[in-house]
Amino acid sequence: MRKPQAADGAAIHRLIAACPPLDVNSLYCNLLQTSHFADCCILAEGAGRVVGWVSGYRLPADPRTLFVWQVAVDPVVRGQGLGRRLLTALLARPGLGDVTAIATTITPSNRASWALFQGFADSQGATLRHDAHFDRERHFAGAHESEHLVTIGPLPTVRAAA
Repeated sequence: MRKPQAADGAAIHRLIAACPPLDVNSLYCNLLQTSHFADCCILAEGAGRVVGWVSGYRLPADPRTLFVWQVAVDPVVRGQGLGRRLLTALLARPGLGDVTAIATTITPSNRASWALFQGFADSQGATLRHDAHFDRERHFAGAHESEHLVTIGPLPTVRAAA
């Protein structure tokens, strides 16, 4: 597990494409994540390729909250707890030691994400809360399932390294 670099952008883009129902953003977006937001992102490598990815950023209005944009785990290595280990390792970075909460959005049908984030909350002794956030009709013009804003916290102020 390591901090991404711009050279990882294409591999990350391919991984996300292999992980429906994740939205495949532009490769340029992934390049910005690996450069501008690298301190809030982490990837996992296995067998010489990227097998796990978490992208995030600090909320501009609340920098103590890390917004997790996407978690992608290669289908070949799913079910081994990699997503939770990536989140734990990311939060163990010294530069993120002041983060007290994680936020993300999840569609109601994405059972894997609900299980990942509930399991992560439980592992941290934190509470998971959620509320409707982006509505299918009002925000997505019917083209995307509604998204719930999920918040996990408070997180422990002292976190063990992964």
